[in-house]
Amino acid sequence: MSQDINKQKILKNLGNNIRKSRNALNISQEELAFKINSARNFVGCIERAEKSPTIITLCKIANALNIKLEELVKDIDKT
Repeated sequence: MSQDINKQKILKNLGNNIRKSRNALNISQEELAFKINSARNFVGCIERAEKSPTIITLCKIANALNIKLEELVKDIDKT
C-alpha cells in the first residue's frame, strides 16, 4: 500500500515539474503534445499524475521543453 502512495507522490511531483516548465515557456498542453508526437489529453494525464510516462516519453518532454531530464525529476523524492 505504501508503495502506491509513494508512486502517486512521485507522479504528482513529476507532473508539477512538467507543468511549471511548460508554463515557463508559455506553451499549451496541445503544443507540448505536438512537439512530442502525442495527444494533448496524454500530456494532461501526465500533469495530473493519472499516467506514468516511459523514460523515452520523459526524454521527449525534456527535449521539447529545452531542459535536462534532471529538471523534470528534481525533488521527486521530497514529496
